[in-house]
Amino acid sequence: MSMSKASTVGLASEINMTPMIDVLLVLLIIFMVIVPAMPRGESALAPRPALGHEASPVDVVVLEVLKGSGDKAAFRINQQTVSRSELPARLAAIYANRAQRVLFVKGDDQLSFNQIAEVIDISHSAGVDHVGLMTPRVLKGL
Repeated sequence: MSMSKASTVGLASEINMTPMIDVLLVLLIIFMVIVPAMPRGESALAPRPALGHEASPVDVVVLEVLKGSGDKAAFRINQQTVSRSELPARLAAIYANRAQRVLFVKGDDQLSFNQIAEVIDISHSAGVDHVGLMTPRVLKGL
């Protein structure tokens, strides 16, 4: 039983697929353009245990961000205490003549991530190219 008759002039009850395919193609193009432009977070490096090659203590720079008095953070660079105001200049002096500008940040778990992110921003402005985050799991060697 057919919906249309040859003798009747009127509307056909079939769906026109052309506009649907046009909409599908436009959406496909939009998503292909948007996906590569999506923002990406900070890429992080994790220190790996060396195989047969131990890095000398001079090569590795570890910045510890510790809980200080109140909401303030205390800083140590390779076990030497540094104040917040001295931190950018001290990092710039350390990385002035280095070929590999890698810094490892070890944060206290009682601090907010905003304080750690601020230290990462300070290190990037001081000339550090790569920042690695030291987590308890990495420190255990897992």
